Amino acid sequence: MTITSPFFEPARRAPEYFMEDPREAQRLADKVDAAEWVNRYVSRHLRSDSRVLDVGSGPGVLASEVARRCLRGQVVALDQNADRSSQAGMRLARFGGYSLVGDATTLPFEDGSFDLVYCRFLLEYLSDAGAAVREMVRVCRPGGRVILQDLDGQLLWHYPEDTELERQVTATLAVLASTGFDPFAGRKLYHHSYCAGLSQLSSNVEVYHHYAGAIDAENGRLWNLKLDIALPAAARALGSEREALELKTRFLNYLRRPDTFTYSNLVTVVGVRPE
Repeated sequence: MTITSPFFEPARRAPEYFMEDPREAQRLADKVDAAEWVNRYVSRHLRSDSRVLDVGSGPGVLASEVARRCLRGQVVALDQNADRSSQAGMRLARFGGYSLVGDATTLPFEDGSFDLVYCRFLLEYLSDAGAAVREMVRVCRPGGRVILQDLDGQLLWHYPEDTELERQVTATLAVLASTGFDPFAGRKLYHHSYCAGLSQLSSNVEVYHHYAGAIDAENGRLWNLKLDIALPAAARALGSEREALELKTRFLNYLRRPDTFTYSNLVTVVGVRPE
């Protein structure tokens, strides 16, 4: 899968890069309750015999929960990272599913192969999100559904303003934009879905990050880990390891303040491939 990330350089896939760091997969797994997520966004679209594709599956936490619910069907997990794909494969094996390494913009399946295709937190990292959505629609059967979910405004919306923090975040995002990272991927899902030919479109917006006052201990731990994983890329963006460490410290201190408000939105779009 050709993936570009705010903390990932496609030409160099060493573990220090954000999406390739093995800690990142566990961090993302820790942040989601798989059963709750599937109940909320996927279960109404599932049959016991559904064939399902998870695009950008990571270690397969969500895919295995979906597979548990459609034992007469099959779940396929696709990820660009071989280690994550292997983890997903082990989780899916007991349910008759499998995983593979692949490119979201050139999915290795025939037209109409799946009843349901879903994609969570991948499109923000792709330089051509529209092409990936078109591929998801192509491999979905006529009458099947595509579910897209991504963030909007991550790392960006805070009050009161911290001038130096804003400078560092803006400088980092300006560099990362050239890799394809899009902090506003969420608002573009509906447009991508429409242009890819999906019909009966529905959309939903929810708060995702929401910290009013000091961040709680568990979210603080996850943010500390996220920023620690991101240090090499932040150093490239800001010009030095010292500035990257300053950004991490300043961001965490900001989240710990009792007077701050930080949030981002989660956008979900569901559409049907026309008959």
